[in-house]
Amino acid sequence: MSPAPSLSFHAELEQALALDQLCLLYQPLVDLQTGAVVSLEALVRWQHPEQGLLSAHAFLPRAEAAGMTSAIGHWVLRRACGDLNAWRRGGQNDLRVAVNVSPSQFRDPGFGDAVAAMLDDYAITPAALTLEITETALTEAGDGCDDVLAGFKTRGLNLTLDDFGTGHGSLSSLKRYPFDAIKIDADFIRNVVSDSHDAAMAKSIIAMGHNLGMKVVAEGVETESQCDFLRRNMCDQIQGYFFAPPLASAELHQLLASGRALPDHLLRMHKPPRRLLLVDDEPNILAALKRLLRGDHYQVYSANDGPQGLAVLAEHPVDVIVSDQRMPGMLGADFLRKARELAPDTIRIMLSGYTELQSVTDAVNEGAIYKFLTKPWDDEQLRGHIADAFRIKEIADDNLRLNLEVRSANQELAAANRRMEQLLQEKQRQISRGEISLSVAREVLQHLPLPVIGMDDAGMIAFVNGAAAGLFRQGGALLGSEAGNVLPELFQADGTPRHHVADIEGQRYAVMCYPMGEHSASRGSLITLSTVEPLS
Repeated sequence: MSPAPSLSFHAELEQALALDQLCLLYQPLVDLQTGAVVSLEALVRWQHPEQGLLSAHAFLPRAEAAGMTSAIGHWVLRRACGDLNAWRRGGQNDLRVAVNVSPSQFRDPGFGDAVAAMLDDYAITPAALTLEITETALTEAGDGCDDVLAGFKTRGLNLTLDDFGTGHGSLSSLKRYPFDAIKIDADFIRNVVSDSHDAAMAKSIIAMGHNLGMKVVAEGVETESQCDFLRRNMCDQIQGYFFAPPLASAELHQLLASGRALPDHLLRMHKPPRRLLLVDDEPNILAALKRLLRGDHYQVYSANDGPQGLAVLAEHPVDVIVSDQRMPGMLGADFLRKARELAPDTIRIMLSGYTELQSVTDAVNEGAIYKFLTKPWDDEQLRGHIADAFRIKEIADDNLRLNLEVRSANQELAAANRRMEQLLQEKQRQISRGEISLSVAREVLQHLPLPVIGMDDAGMIAFVNGAAAGLFRQGGALLGSEAGNVLPELFQADGTPRHHVADIEGQRYAVMCYPMGEHSASRGSLITLSTVEPLS
């Protein structure tokens, strides 16, 4: 068990809030379809007078233990709304801001009202604010989390499931939650280019999110190769140091004003240049191949051995690989096997003067080698083989692009369906609440000692409480009958149920008629009868 927080730390945090020592940095979220900044995540920092700038990880866990996260969260929300209001007045009309919600805030029954009040204070539409909620917060909230999330959606807020993949979330639980987006945790992005397991996990999360009608955001994107992987696999947005670190408000204003965006070659649906990797331990061979292929306008990378070639693949997307077989440290066949694991979509060619038959045959049979060519080569034949390899790759890429376009359309359809489901669920909740209210109202009226009769707008009796049924028991069944026929004493001579006094069963009653529909969708009239003392 961790030690209880010291009073001095609690006091330090209270002082930090009072003296405005906390500050917000903002990290952009960039759309991979347009390349533009579409949202910002607000990240709290503490400018400690002695320890300098502290990250959230350095003090928020202790703040949670000290019971201070709600106060810090309230400060973050207010500061973020103020900054967003300023940016929108400055022309950034479509910008959104995301704030992190701690587990204790999520469990706070007054948090939703506090958010709504803050948005009103700064004249911000709810759709401009995103709440980022972790799987931990959902787990700790238990069965009540569905109602909490539904309340946020009713208010029009955007919801993101943060750090997905690190908690205990499942497909079934994710399906029932009304999230608009999920964030792939940075742990799965760090080695997504070099680790097939992380790549498979990222692809699965993207496909799952899209099938559920959610956008998918990748956190911790630090390299172009990571961004390119995410682009090719239909991720919607990226966040990380590759585009920008967390920025202070003034720095962020400059970035937004500059209109900075991702380059075209990192956008979804972009057709990249032809990229070729040459691997050979003989510099003169590499130089000769580069001269030969110079007129074919390839983007050429080169490496002197297998490990260098794998390093290039980890950093740059490549379409076609041409590798020697006999190289120090790693044979070409072994290199191409690893290249296949690292970049399975590449077309791999072996160009060698040595025919180590067994090794080469095994690599061909395994699919690691597309074609084996011998040295010395015929220039035109080699150029033709390489051009054919690019054509095969481009056919596969075109098929992939078509598939991505279909997936993109399906994603939009799934998102629309999800919005319709959420709207239907909210309508069903409203109907359920209305039915409960109606049942309560009927029970209250049923037990009133005052006779009450309800008529629809056609004059048919739709409700009779116990007191009214007892008063008119001699008249037979009343429900469904025309009131003017079975209870003529309730109506005046012109047939209208206006306020008047009537004699019923030897007793004088004040008949009061109340038209319905002024404050509800109800139609018809409500008639009450109260006894009138005879005049002396």
